[in-house]
Amino acid sequence: MSSQVFHTTVTKPKASAKDGKGIFMTVEKDGKVYTNVIDAITGAAVGSLGWGDTDIQEAMAEAAKHHTYSFPGCIVSTAAEELSKFYIDQCPKGAFKSALWTCSGSESNENALKIVRQYQLERGRPEKLKIISREASYHGFTLGAMSIGGGPRGVPFEDIMIDQKNVCLKMPMFYPYRRMKDGETLEQYAQRLLDSLEQLIIENDPNTVSMVIVESMSGSSIGTPVPPKNYLKGIRDICNKYDLIFMVDEVMCGTGRINDGKLCCWENFLAPEDAPDIQSVGKTLGSGYVTIAGVLVGPKIYNAFAEGSGVIVGAQTYHSHDFNCRVALAVQQKVLKQNLTANVFKMGNLMGDKLQKALVDSKIVGDVRGLGGFWTLELVKDKSTKEIFQPSLKIGSRFANAALEHKVNLMGLTGGNTTGETWDIAVLGPSFIITEKDVELLCERIVETVKDFTKALETEGIV
Repeated sequence: MSSQVFHTTVTKPKASAKDGKGIFMTVEKDGKVYTNVIDAITGAAVGSLGWGDTDIQEAMAEAAKHHTYSFPGCIVSTAAEELSKFYIDQCPKGAFKSALWTCSGSESNENALKIVRQYQLERGRPEKLKIISREASYHGFTLGAMSIGGGPRGVPFEDIMIDQKNVCLKMPMFYPYRRMKDGETLEQYAQRLLDSLEQLIIENDPNTVSMVIVESMSGSSIGTPVPPKNYLKGIRDICNKYDLIFMVDEVMCGTGRINDGKLCCWENFLAPEDAPDIQSVGKTLGSGYVTIAGVLVGPKIYNAFAEGSGVIVGAQTYHSHDFNCRVALAVQQKVLKQNLTANVFKMGNLMGDKLQKALVDSKIVGDVRGLGGFWTLELVKDKSTKEIFQPSLKIGSRFANAALEHKVNLMGLTGGNTTGETWDIAVLGPSFIITEKDVELLCERIVETVKDFTKALETEGIV
């Protein structure tokens, strides 16, 4: 039977998640039911508490009793205020002053762009219009979010995006595995990228550049490369030098996925005084139980609004929805109480270490990289030369299918940029509740997947 859900593929039947408990799930695909599948990616690195958490189920039932709906443009909800206070209090002191709660990461980044634009208008700098982001980046699938992205998914929509030549500028991506030169240290490579960013700003007149946006750690676009300490700090310093807003997108990498006991991923790389001016968050915020994401607004932007018009232009129907905010607050309170961000940081690094050691001699795994609860396997045709597979082979998605046969759910992708470069990655982002025993089992299953997939590719004459 063909699918009536207009998503991903049009006519083909889709895999279906049937149920789950903890880190395990049941998947039905092509008439076959897979039980006890380890959910190693939690959808799209969304899960913090895993499947079927009874505390959150009770919190959802309780939340439904208290509130139905109020339009945030007129009447805000108590839960939105409480979630804002909680999140801001868990960030470094003084980093953020206010928060907007949305329904998706795309929506958060879209709203952040508008907030920054209004910030420039509030301070009388309408000429500061240009936005710098990285090639091959991914910030969502709304038009504005795609405009600051840099992957092939946006190419069909370029004609209706924000101006890609004069407004949305691209700086080089941070991709050490493929872009670092022989004999170059990671810090030297990062400095080369920083020099390139500064030159881009100068060439485009700093007085017309508004902001720089990067993911603290890239996720599904190029697969979790870990930046050195000088990279984000260098971007922060350049933004300070040229009066630019520094924004980080932590929809996928933030809210505890990559921080030992804390929420913000950037804290691994930046001191509190170098905090971003604005930040998008999402995914693990609600752990998939509710559709929630957000924008954290720093004091520089907040004060410009407060000392200016005092009014935020625009609002959307389900911004700061009470039910979403109540449930997300319950999720975050449980994560904090059980110190689960520390757990996933430790268990994730254990997972990464085990996979690096177990796959060191693999023919097709060129790199295993990541930090905390966010890791990637990069798949290559030739390990010594880093030769890619032909994109038409769809190796990333084929590897994900092979992993499912070994009862692992992960994200397999063929990524790329707009100049024709491609790469195949498999991304891991398990729930924060994962245990050492779970890690052992997951690594065993992934290693077996790699072995069997390699044999299949050898049989086909691909490697």
